Amino acid sequence: MNHDHYDDDYLRGILTATRTIALIGASPNPARASHGVLGYLTRAGYETYPINPGIAGRELFGRMVYPRLADVPVAIDMVDVFRNSDAIAGVVDEILALPVLPRVMWLQLGIRNDVEAARLEARGVQVVMDRCPAIERPRLIG
Repeated sequence: MNHDHYDDDYLRGILTATRTIALIGASPNPARASHGVLGYLTRAGYETYPINPGIAGRELFGRMVYPRLADVPVAIDMVDVFRNSDAIAGVVDEILALPVLPRVMWLQLGIRNDVEAARLEARGVQVVMDRCPAIERPRLIG
């Protein structure tokens, strides 16, 4: 997959097929991008699962915060990641350890790791890097 450019149909397909999203790096701080994106995705109708071990057990936007992906009680369609590029290998390890793989790993703006993307794609997981679903969804779906 060429991660330098994504076809609009590829992104639209992901955003319309996705129902459940685990957001790694969820923050209770309204000034953080992850806070706003979690709120947007929740309001847009996705079933969201915030992930942050530091605030696990609390709620954000009415959704329980989990310490790690393995603790989410349902299969996840998309893992949306707010972590730096160097941390992506650990995220991919977590994803690959799940009993049911998500369909998509979405890395937020400024985050890219081609080696780890290839690892997931080899297992059938779609990857989007350096994009934000809270920007792409309104642009592509309305």
